[in-house]
Formats: sequence, C-alpha cells, structure tokens
Amino acid sequence: MHSPELLARITAGKTAVLAQTELMHREFGKVKSEWKYDGTRVTAADLAISEGIFKDLGVLFPDDHLFSEELAETDEPTALTRRFAWVLDPIDGTNNYATGIPYCAISLALLENGVPVYGIIYDMARRVLMHGGPTFGLWDGEREAAVKTTPPDSQSMLGFHSPYDKAFSHHATALVENFKLRGLGSSTLHLGYVAVGLLDATVDHNVRIWDIAAAVPLVWAGGGQVQFLNGEQFPMKVFNLKMNRIQFVAGNAAACTTLRTLLKV
Repeated sequence: MHSPELLARITAGKTAVLAQTELMHREFGKVKSEWKYDGTRVTAADLAISEGIFKDLGVLFPDDHLFSEELAETDEPTALTRRFAWVLDPIDGTNNYATGIPYCAISLALLENGVPVYGIIYDMARRVLMHGGPTFGLWDGEREAAVKTTPPDSQSMLGFHSPYDKAFSHHATALVENFKLRGLGSSTLHLGYVAVGLLDATVDHNVRIWDIAAAVPLVWAGGGQVQFLNGEQFPMKVFNLKMNRIQFVAGNAAACTTLRTLLKV
C-alpha cells in the first residue's frame, strides 16, 4: 500500500505539470533567450513554468523542498532536510525549445528521503505524459510501458550527446561503430525513451541532477538500470546548481554491461 502522502503528491504533480503545457506550446520557438553564467540558455518560459508549478505545489505542500534549475534562492548547496522534495527542470532541451525543435520536456521528480520515487515528464514532441516509479508502474500516455528486454546489437538505437568534456570523444567513435545513435538534445527524453522502450539504451556525460531526476524512477519502474560512472547520485543529500556533471549508462542489464565493456568504464 502506498501512503496517502505519496499518492496526493503524485496526483498534484501530474496536475501541476499538465497545467503548464498550454504555455509551453504557445511560446515554443518564439520566446526570447538569455544566457547563464555556465553558458546554458534560459528563456522566460523556463521561469514561468517553474513559477507556475511551484506555486501550485507550494500551496498544497508548504513543508516540501522545491528545487528548480531556474528558481534556486541561492547558488550555494542546499541540504535536504525534509521528507519530500521536488526537483524540476522546467524545460529540458531549452536550446531546442528556443529555436523551434520540438524535442524538449517538462521534467518533475518527487523524492522521498532523497530518493526519486516518482517521475513526471511531459514530452512536448509527442504531446505525451510519461510517468511512474518503482512499485507504482510506468505509463507512456495511456500505455503501460517497460524497458526493452533484448540484448543490444548493431540495430539498437542509443541516445547520445557529444560530450562536454572532449576527453570522452573516443566514446562517440566506439558507439557509432557499434550502434545507431540518436542525439535529440534532451537528456530527459533520452532516458525517458529508454524507460518506455523507444530507445534501447543511452550514454551521457553532460547532465546534472535536474536533467535526470524524473527519468531515473521511470527506468527503474520499467525494469531497467541507470549505472552512474562517477559516483552514486541518490539518495540526494544536497541540491547544488554548481554540481559536477554526471556520467551514466542506462538500459537493461545486458545493455549496461555491454556499454561499460565497450567504453571501458
């Protein structure tokens, strides 16, 4: 049995995300961009979606932590001290969004004691809500979904971004020689698509916690694995806008083993 506290938050989280989709579609490809200190893009839509979702959740759950890439009160690390926390990326794939490429998503994670227990992702390209978590099940819109169970082969499709740190460029060569690569411009969607069986696996070197916090429980719920290559990320103990980039492989167990062997990680 799931606690009433969890169930209430899951319902509210889905409602809060869906309430922002009209704004997201309306401003798509039109909104003005600015650039943050780390070279990443931000738009007025990112800020408005953050504010809208956190306003809705804050009224219902005033004691919960509310962490967003765009609305942090400080750039100093903030310790998690409460049972429930929300981690939001209002638009993952902001470069796509601002330039009119539809692969972008609203990504909202619910954490209990620092561990993601439910993820809610609005996939703007498909107009589908992916959501779920361990013991709750996994849905891709109205369809129950799962990670692909077949071992990877030369026809497998992998999500992959060009590494921020060019020391990992040789990974791109190894992957492109063995699989079919897809670079959608959204780490949230890469990992979410692995969860619901649209991609076979994904490799990433570039993400921070808000990019993946909602998709990780989807992969777990779908029977897959997310194997971190530079330190475990959960339970999350602090929210830090200046955190180091996270590296991981994800897919079914066979895919993760194959990728780690191929990449020697």
